[in-house]
Amino acid sequence: MRVVLDTNVVVSGVLSEMGPPGQLLDLALASELTLVVEPRILGEYREVLARPKLHLDQTVVGALLETLDAIGFSVTASPWPHRLPDPDDEVFIAAAAAGIATLVTGNMAHFPPACRAGLRVLTPREALEALRTSA
Repeated sequence: MRVVLDTNVVVSGVLSEMGPPGQLLDLALASELTLVVEPRILGEYREVLARPKLHLDQTVVGALLETLDAIGFSVTASPWPHRLPDPDDEVFIAAAAAGIATLVTGNMAHFPPACRAGLRVLTPREALEALRTSA
């Protein structure tokens, strides 16, 4: 399965390895699912994971981001033709389209069905279930 992980999923996965976001991040790192990456998405991961309020070891964060970049299926997302509630989210759904992937997010309301153009958008729990049922 190819996935684009919304930033909230990556942050949750780093903060809590045991929950669904952490499990998805572990599966990506183990190459058991294909992580679709885009330079702007990696930049957002870097910016958010560097926030002081998260109290993360930036050496560990840097190594994680280098690994995600190295193992990820890199795409260049075209502008998304449908306006989303938060325009900053458009790169995530556009990358999913470019990579023929599922978008995994903890913020389903940011990706209304009418704006998805048929792309599959799942919560982390739904993505794990989809992986289990397809195995």
